[in-house]
Amino acid sequence: QLQLVESGGGLVQPGGSLRLSCAASGFTLDSYAFGWFRQAPGKEREGVSCISSSGGSINYAGSVEGRFTISRDNAKNTVYLQMNSLKPEDTGVYYCAAAKTSDTRSCPGYYAMDYWGKGTLVTVSS
Repeated sequence: QLQLVESGGGLVQPGGSLRLSCAASGFTLDSYAFGWFRQAPGKEREGVSCISSSGGSINYAGSVEGRFTISRDNAKNTVYLQMNSLKPEDTGVYYCAAAKTSDTRSCPGYYAMDYWGKGTLVTVSS
């Protein structure tokens, strides 16, 4: 059974850091692009970052550019999101998603994702 499980969320003060992990089971990461999305209270889910299956293409939302870093470790079947200089507006539930792609440099959007995790809550507050 294909499954994505996020972890690493929690409460952090503004300016702090967290590293989210997305552990995949039931499949290997090689042919999949991954994305991180988030949903703040009362708002729609938005894309945060994505990484292609080869790792050669990486995109970030403008609001997190320079502060967040996405990476993947295919040997560990895990994708990461390092979040630094966190702001209160980064608060929300963070979701990991995967899309099988034939284009190794493709970074699919929300509607192209095949699998989703259940999310992990990040709260940035003093």
